[in-house]
Amino acid sequence: MLENLPSALKAGVLAEALPYIQRFHGKIIVVKYGGNAMTDEHLKRCFARDVVLLNLVGMNVVVVHGGGPQIENMLTRVGKKGEFVQGMRVTDAETMELVEMVLGGQVNKDVVNLINQAGGKAVGLTGKDGNFIRAKKLLIPHQDNPQEMIDIGQVGDIVSIDPSLITLLDSGAFIPVIAPIGVGKDGETYNINADVVAGKIAEVLKAEKLVLLTNTPGVLDKTGNLLTGITPRQIDDMVADGTLSGGMLPKISSAVDAARSGVKSVHIIDGRVEHALLLEILTDEGVGTLIKSK
Repeated sequence: MLENLPSALKAGVLAEALPYIQRFHGKIIVVKYGGNAMTDEHLKRCFARDVVLLNLVGMNVVVVHGGGPQIENMLTRVGKKGEFVQGMRVTDAETMELVEMVLGGQVNKDVVNLINQAGGKAVGLTGKDGNFIRAKKLLIPHQDNPQEMIDIGQVGDIVSIDPSLITLLDSGAFIPVIAPIGVGKDGETYNINADVVAGKIAEVLKAEKLVLLTNTPGVLDKTGNLLTGITPRQIDDMVADGTLSGGMLPKISSAVDAARSGVKSVHIIDGRVEHALLLEILTDEGVGTLIKSK
């Protein structure tokens, strides 16, 4: 831990961070929070402190959280089994009620409390607040027959995002914490993949960075080696040849879309590393994969 480091080394760490603090002061950083980082108690505290520190040095941090393990626990308790199609959770009406309860209630308030306990001013939201995430039913093309569309229930595709509520919170030095739930034109509730929500919010806000926390070191090649830098075209090739598949597909897709839509840098990082967020944003080395815009 930092408190055990020699004073000269501590000073070096702070000096290395200075140019990054200057460069990103006043910029928007959208962070997708998920994986082990939100289930391991020590990593949860590390994440909260990272967010607060970035906020205190002048960055406008927006947190979008998932909650897959918590949803699975709740489904197990009520005797339901989770089902996924191409990385997306199949969500019938009963499952949607549980998802909204877990994401919009339990998980969202836990994340807000963590950040506030670390000294921040977090405010919890779902896309229903101010109707700021408008959605419609998502239909997925069948992998073997793209003309055939698969209905996976109350899973949403984002229609539009109104950034005014997030901008208002940022202007007051509050930290928005967003559960990935959208609302349809007739008031329907939709479960939306958190990576997709984070990517679209980053696009709409014209964020400096989109950071996606995962349970892997980053994007890996076929032999399991970390790719520290990669282009959208290379990612397309890796999806086509099956190197990237399953639950990684929504994450990669949202990352590529964000990179192609003006987000200056997109990072997929290992949330199992202590203070991964600070290491990626405020140090020379970083801890994951940088997706370049071209």
